[in-house]
Amino acid sequence: MGEVAQGAEVYEPRTLQVWRALVNWLTFFFQIFVQIVRATPSLTQVLSYVGIRHRVAQFKPLPVQEGEIAASSTTADAAHKRADKLTHSAYFGFMALCCAYHCPELKFRFRISIGATREERFNMFAGAETVVLDLDETLVCAYETTSLPGIIHTQAAEAGLKWFELECVSSDKECDGKPKINYVTVFERPGLRQFLKELGEFADLVLFTAGLEGYARPLVDRIDVENRFRLRLYRPSTISTQYREHVKDLSSISEDLCRTVIVDNNPFSFLLQPVNGIPCIPFSAGQPHDEQLLDVILPLLKQLSQQKDVRPMLYEKFRMPEWFQKHGIPTSGWTS
Repeated sequence: MGEVAQGAEVYEPRTLQVWRALVNWLTFFFQIFVQIVRATPSLTQVLSYVGIRHRVAQFKPLPVQEGEIAASSTTADAAHKRADKLTHSAYFGFMALCCAYHCPELKFRFRISIGATREERFNMFAGAETVVLDLDETLVCAYETTSLPGIIHTQAAEAGLKWFELECVSSDKECDGKPKINYVTVFERPGLRQFLKELGEFADLVLFTAGLEGYARPLVDRIDVENRFRLRLYRPSTISTQYREHVKDLSSISEDLCRTVIVDNNPFSFLLQPVNGIPCIPFSAGQPHDEQLLDVILPLLKQLSQQKDVRPMLYEKFRMPEWFQKHGIPTSGWTS
């Protein structure tokens, strides 16, 4: 009996802690429910109440309809029905966004699903800056493992460059007709993960590479485990012009070119929209102390996110139209 009594004394505090936690959770959800019923708070208020930061403030609120303003003149029954409808919409919208926040995969699918059509997607992200990122020599550099000199690999790894090996499905075929597998060694540009994290807090990210999907998709899966890119585009999405192949037409991504920026080590990729581009220094494994992403590109993108139109600032900084003219691309080849 003495042992039983001692066991009860040991486990009693833990039981009390469980009950307290349960009561706290119930109180927490009850308070959220009361706030929704009382005032139908905005999504920003609810998220800030539970300590979640979300970029809802960047989107323009929908205009209030005059019929909704005149609700006080309706009957009590109609008012109750409208309140019920708003309460249910707020509740389910809040729960969906909370689930998306805590589950990166669901967050990615949620963002894609609400933009089922091109027009709806453009409208949804009309207020946010869209940043289009190139892949090779901009975010990473990749080499065929068999052709990579061992000394380069050793020096890059010793200098602290993050790297990984990848199996990629080639468009070529083996003798037996099976797809050929290529082995690639990938080096991440210094600060890549932090760059994507901070950039994703104020901009909508799009990956646009001239690489084939069999190579690029598994690579991006490795560097973007949080699914921060809302859209991934590969070589088939590029176009051919009389001046260059594999050109990235930004008008296929966003109708609002005032708020669209592309970062690419190859300026010819954005020759159709020269005043929307940021030409970055190409990255290679021989640059283990490169600081472009965090010290140069990210601060510039933050500045651009505060502009109603990014193009005047980009023109003043890079003068890309003049650069393209020097390379034989006339103004008639541009789009706005």
